[in-house]
This record gives sequence, C-alpha cells and structure tokens, in this order.
Amino acid sequence: MYKNNLEKITSARLVLDGSTGEGGGQILRTGLALSMVTGRPLHITRIRAGRPKPGLMRQHLACVQAAVAVCGGQAEGAELNSQTLVFTPGEVRSGDYRFQIATAGSCLLVLQTVLPALMLADGPSKVELAGGTHNPMAPPFDFLERAFAPLVRRLGVGLELQLQRRGFYPAGGGEVVAHITPTPSTRPLAPVDVLERGPLHNGWGEALAPGLARHIATRELEALGQRMGWTFEGGQLRQPPTRQNEGPGNALIATLEYAQVTEVFCQLGERSLSAERVAKWLVDEVRAYQRSTGALGPHLADQWMLPLALAVWRSGQAASYTCSEVTQHTATNAQTIAMGLPVRVQITPTAGAMRVEVSPLP
Repeated sequence: MYKNNLEKITSARLVLDGSTGEGGGQILRTGLALSMVTGRPLHITRIRAGRPKPGLMRQHLACVQAAVAVCGGQAEGAELNSQTLVFTPGEVRSGDYRFQIATAGSCLLVLQTVLPALMLADGPSKVELAGGTHNPMAPPFDFLERAFAPLVRRLGVGLELQLQRRGFYPAGGGEVVAHITPTPSTRPLAPVDVLERGPLHNGWGEALAPGLARHIATRELEALGQRMGWTFEGGQLRQPPTRQNEGPGNALIATLEYAQVTEVFCQLGERSLSAERVAKWLVDEVRAYQRSTGALGPHLADQWMLPLALAVWRSGQAASYTCSEVTQHTATNAQTIAMGLPVRVQITPTAGAMRVEVSPLP
C-alpha cells in the first residue's frame, strides 16, 4: 500500500466537465485514475453528455466500482444513468481483484481505469476481468497485449496480459487476467521517447469468427491479402483457433511489428457488412498510418498518454512521442491529464506526423 498523502499535488478537488471535447466515458476513466494516483477528490458533472444516452452505463459503473475497490474510496452518484459523480479516493492497495461487466461492455476499459494506480502500488497485483474483449467502442485485447503492454513495460512496470476467453458484442463473456508489477520504490518510472517506428520486421492478418461459418473468415483474409500483398503460404494470413462458444462474433486484425513499436488495427464484422468491406476498412486504417511518419497510430497515441504522463510526473523528466493522428478523443484526454497532474501536454504538427510532448511543470 502506498500513501497518497505523500504524493499529493494538492488537496483541492479535481473538477471535470464530462461534456468537454468528445464528451464520452474517457473523461470519467481518466478522472478516476488521476484521482487515485494523486489523492485528489474527483467531482465530475455532465458525464458522457456527448453520447446519445448520457450518464453512467453498466460498463462505466463497473469502472467506478473498480476504483472504489482498489483504493478503498467512496463514490456518491454511482448508479445507472447518473450524470454526476463525487469520488473520494483512499490508499491504493495492491492485491488480487476480480471485476465483471454484466454486459458486453469492454472489460479492458476497466483495466485502463485501475492500471495507473496499480502501477504505483507497493506490490504486485492480479486483476481478473470479465466482459467484452472485442467491442466496437474500445481497443481489442490483441491491441493491448501486442501494442500497449510493451510500451508500459518500457517504463519499468511489469504488465502481462492473458486471454482466457474471447467475448464479442453483444454476448460478452470474455475473460482476461492482468499481472501488474510496479517498479521498485527505489526506482521511479522511467519515461521514454517514442519518436520513430524503425524498420518493419513483420506484418500479418488474422480473422476471428467463432460461432460463424468458416468461409466468412476465409473471405476476409483473401480480401485483406489482396490489398496488403499478404498470402496464406507466407504465413501472413491466419485463422487462430477459436471456441464456438466464444461467439458469435467476428474480428479482422492487422498487426505490424516495427523495430521500435508494434501497431494493431482491428475491424469488427457485422451482419450487414460484406467480408470485402470489412477488409477494405481495415486496410484504409492501416494505410493511413503507413502514410504518416508517426511512431504510434491514433489509438495507441491516446492510450499511451496517461502512463507516460505518470512517468514524467514521478521522474521530473520530459518525454515525447510522434503519432499519425491526434483525434478529438486524444485531445480531450490530454486536457484532462493536464488538469489532474502537474504536467504540460503540448501537441504540435511535425513533418508527416503529430508530436506530443509531456513535460513536468516547474
């Protein structure tokens, strides 16, 4: 257990307007994480005001409940459809946790909420998560395992992710286990620059289609291969084994392994979408990334910002990364982080990319 009182920036409340920027659930999750790591009480209003159904849904309520469990905090307004929340954190406690979303909402967004606090805890933690693992509103498990977790490990934190069972929308039922090992108390988080991808070492596509006709995955891979120049014979088009009870669900995934970073892109199939259309949309996303010189794609640029900001704050050292695009989601996240931590987040265009610099305030 580490004492937030020793690390407090200020006892002042962190006050957030949930309608800011893209007005989604990210403001809530980042706010909860910032509250736990700084000890500042959180007061957030107009939660998810930018969504068709504003307020706390089950997956967002699960994030609040997880935060309460991890730090022994208190939450007022933690109920379905609530648009106002007051969260008072306690001391973050390492340990074994299990969090479940009763719907197909992404259980990985719950991990996103508690990971920053457990990165700074005084001992290792095991977090079991149940819910959606391949959800249209969140990065899939494959992205977190291959793209996000390796970057977190470069900060000095141990983060290992295990997929026990996939869970697709709308059924859910996925299971993930995360093992988190903080850096030793004698060594702070070490921020790193991620400015270049380096040369491409490998690239491949995968189609997941549990509970569906096998030809769906085959057609998606054939269309993907035609556009990317990948072949079954070269091992670049793959159909990983799945269990029928993990579906029905469909995901087409492209992984690009560069020397400095791995990027993962995903398109989920739907009943009304042809296999060729799913492949086209995925390739469009990959090509947009490849046309830029940024090290990170748009989703990784968003996810990486908070762990990096924590390392900058704790070490007092600035760090930067480049990315192909700064989405409104990312810009909103940057604004929220700058309100919660004594850091400056500066976003500037550079040749063929965007540069994000996070520096400690004097």
